[in-house]
Amino acid sequence: MDTNRISCELVRHLRGRRAQQALSRRLGFGSNVVHTWETGRRAPEVSQFFRLAQLCGVPVGRGLAGFFGDAALAQQGARFTTPRGVTRLVELLVGATVKSHVAARVGIDRTTLTRWLAGKTVPRLPELLRLVDVTTQRLLPFVQLFADPRELPATRAAYEDLAAQQRLAYELPWSHAFLRALEVAEYAALPHHRPGFLAERLGLELADEERYLEALSLAGQISWNGRHWVLQRVLTVDTRTDPQRDRGLKAHWAHVALARLEASSAPDEALFSYNLFAVSEESFQRIRQLHLDYYVAVRALVDESPHADRVVLMNAQLVPLEGRRRP
Repeated sequence: MDTNRISCELVRHLRGRRAQQALSRRLGFGSNVVHTWETGRRAPEVSQFFRLAQLCGVPVGRGLAGFFGDAALAQQGARFTTPRGVTRLVELLVGATVKSHVAARVGIDRTTLTRWLAGKTVPRLPELLRLVDVTTQRLLPFVQLFADPRELPATRAAYEDLAAQQRLAYELPWSHAFLRALEVAEYAALPHHRPGFLAERLGLELADEERYLEALSLAGQISWNGRHWVLQRVLTVDTRTDPQRDRGLKAHWAHVALARLEASSAPDEALFSYNLFAVSEESFQRIRQLHLDYYVAVRALVDESPHADRVVLMNAQLVPLEGRRRP
């Protein structure tokens, strides 16, 4: 998606019926800077955009807390309107990912990213949007913190696609495994589609393959080119927007892994491990962050993979055994 266009449309949406010049003055500018932001002549620094959002009634801290799953951020809304706060946001997004890889995918040089992380410069909104997209693959949910993506021309079609694909993920979890199987290089190398090939790669039956390919075709996520099934517009689906159904999906894939373990049907390279330990609360929080950073690093490796040879399920759990804490 065009992040420059999204930037302009977000500013216009937030402004609403307010006059550009009056809003510019309220933001502390002597010139009509809002006009330049909306027309794309310039783009706001992220701290300036967050100030605009807060001025227009958006609870920035609460939104970022939900996006990152960190309740502590809810109390830091004003902080993100400062360069130091933006630096913290960039740190959260980059995490432990290799900086040169992130910079290349965002379309900047490594020096620029290093300066953002050091607080020497601040990214502008289109750059932050690209950074969010690259590091989280959740650009639309991020945009949704500030505007309904259906109301922005730049995101409307993608959001509608995402909603349809999200419904399919909830209702037919194996559909996404078949999408990944279609990316395997060995399938593309086949002279023609071979019934049962995809099911075999996933450890399923031919009837499953037929069912899921039909569902994906009806959803417009795949199409038939005369020889193979090929991917169409496939987006990264954030299933966390519906917590109950998200838990159901996590349980589904945990059961899949458990079934392969119990049946001893997983390949020899599969890893099933556990570790029970007692640690301080501080150490637990550090382990939790390592857990999150590990997931981000894995996603970066997946994105950088030059081709696909196999479909892989990665389950990762970190569970305090005392269960949910009561207030």
